[in-house]
Amino acid sequence: MLRPFKAYLREAGLSAGDQVVYYGCPGTCTPFIELLGFAVRDLPVEQVYVPYADEAAAKVIRPVGGVGMQVSGDAARVDPKVVVLMGGLAMPGVPVTKEAVQAAVGAHAGAKVVGVCFMQMFEKAGWLDAFAFDLVIDAALDPVRIWG
Repeated sequence: MLRPFKAYLREAGLSAGDQVVYYGCPGTCTPFIELLGFAVRDLPVEQVYVPYADEAAAKVIRPVGGVGMQVSGDAARVDPKVVVLMGGLAMPGVPVTKEAVQAAVGAHAGAKVVGVCFMQMFEKAGWLDAFAFDLVIDAALDPVRIWG
């Protein structure tokens, strides 16, 4: 999922300082957001994390030496050129509605919309028709095997 994401951003015509803003669930989506951010760390973009669709709580994603990319405590303004919606937002029981996410995305007319999910979550939740995705990365997980 990292290579197609990075290739897409490279070809998106982004300029230095343009924002890639990730919307996702605290805790469960955050590690994947930091992984995606690490994959594109060499691009001259600003990366921002928005928990759920609460842009007032937006935080800058920064490199941390010897660790990788991490969500910081620094507040961020939100002005995306690329919106990244994480599939966790579409899962049942998440305290955000599809309509709230649509309103957040709709407030940024002209931004490209990327979806990153696992196991057809956007399809299962009916989000493929609800958003004008420019790219969807839908990763599949092999069955989990446990020893011991």
